[in-house]
Amino acid sequence: MVLEVALIDVLEGREDEFAAAYRKAHEVLATTPGCRSVRMTRGVESASRFVLLVEWDSVEAHLENFRATERFAQWRGLIGPFFDGAPRVEHFNDVAV
Repeated sequence: MVLEVALIDVLEGREDEFAAAYRKAHEVLATTPGCRSVRMTRGVESASRFVLLVEWDSVEAHLENFRATERFAQWRGLIGPFFDGAPRVEHFNDVAV
């Protein structure tokens, strides 16, 4: 399992529109093969900052089953107009205890 973390800054004053667009776009991402879970959080101190957390079977599942498909274009078409710059996206693995 790999965790995708995307830091998304949204245009000031458009946060509620972004959240509404995310509700529509959620299913596009959540039903992608290899996607285990999806969660969007909103900043408390910075209300225009959102963090997307997606658990994938692997980095390849993210890249091949989502980013390289029409699903990504649909997803980005719904939420992209609200971005204030490109999201910062990285993948993480759990640290063993």
